[in-house]
Amino acid sequence: MRNVYTVRQVNSYIKNMFTQDFMLNRIYVKGEVSNCKYHTSGHIYFSLKDESGTIACVMFAGSRSGLSFRMQEGQNVIVLGAVSVYERDGKYQLYAKEIVLDGAGRLYERFEALKRELEEMGMFAREYKQPIPAYVRSVGIVTAPTGAAVRDIMNISARRNPYVQLLLYPALVQGEGAVPSIIRGIQMLEKQQVDVIIVGRGGGSIEDLWAFNEEEVARAIFECSVPVISAVGHETDTLISDFVADLRAPTPSAAAELAVYEYAACEAQMQEYALRLKRKLQQRIHDERRRLEQMAVKLRYAHPRQKLNEQRQYAVDLETRLSGQMEKKLKEERYKLALYIEKMNGLSPLKKLNQGYSYVEDLKGRTIRSVLQTAVGERLRIYVSDGIMEAEVMAVQGEERNA
Repeated sequence: MRNVYTVRQVNSYIKNMFTQDFMLNRIYVKGEVSNCKYHTSGHIYFSLKDESGTIACVMFAGSRSGLSFRMQEGQNVIVLGAVSVYERDGKYQLYAKEIVLDGAGRLYERFEALKRELEEMGMFAREYKQPIPAYVRSVGIVTAPTGAAVRDIMNISARRNPYVQLLLYPALVQGEGAVPSIIRGIQMLEKQQVDVIIVGRGGGSIEDLWAFNEEEVARAIFECSVPVISAVGHETDTLISDFVADLRAPTPSAAAELAVYEYAACEAQMQEYALRLKRKLQQRIHDERRRLEQMAVKLRYAHPRQKLNEQRQYAVDLETRLSGQMEKKLKEERYKLALYIEKMNGLSPLKKLNQGYSYVEDLKGRTIRSVLQTAVGERLRIYVSDGIMEAEVMAVQGEERNA
């Protein structure tokens, strides 16, 4: 039995064929705009036709940034996009990513070629970008002297900071002679040593803005020692000068906002810094005073006079304690001495003599304690309480002892 496929499968298969075709994924299609409708969702639905046929097209809202003009019936345009199948209807259509008016197509190809070349040379590299000074004193401007761009820059600069000096080089910004005029403006303002240079102009067609897509202008911006802000056309316009400049501004007005700092805000910030600094200083002074007071208290305690007073008091305390200890010791010793005196009194011969006892010794001073120490006729001395007597032994009688 033969294979049978659903409509969805067939449409999906065909869409896959379109997706795998490299040429259809990025293709330029030229034709006349017809049936153009701007949907409330932001999408644009239209058709491209020529003498031989028609192709349906759609540009989704997310791709509208690539459209710098409003599409109208009968316009000849070149559309960059991808051809694919809308599976629900089984119809193929061109999904547009960028749209330019015909006649600008060749310029667009030149733009893409130069962009790739300069990018490969490193002229768009971030490491070569110079920072825009935060607080500028002078701003150089390369633009037409009578256009809306210079008026916008002057008005915004005067509003943000009337003290910033503006130096205008009146350059040609389109047509013959525009490229050398822009280059001379950049070089002359560089010699004047301004802080930043704004190079730009108001909006216009790709032909009007083309001078800012020339390689000579790109090199002059890249080689300039002064930071350069590119401000060409409207926000949707992107040119070579935007890629090579140190900073891209979507409009000349935005360039003035980026280049000139707001004086009032800066002044308010300085006042805030001054107030914070004053508070910090007051707090620091208060802290230091407290520290000095604490150190003064410590110094009073650590002063030699204080130490001497403390040592004197300590000496007085020791003297008092020593005196007390000595008194206590003397009292104890007196008490001991009294006890010893009493004991000595109890043992004193004189006390015994006063009690009726006598002390006997021979003439040689030997104490006579026994009758055996003397003999009849020997002379002795007898000590009594009130004097001394001499006596002679008349008889000796010993004490009878039991054997």
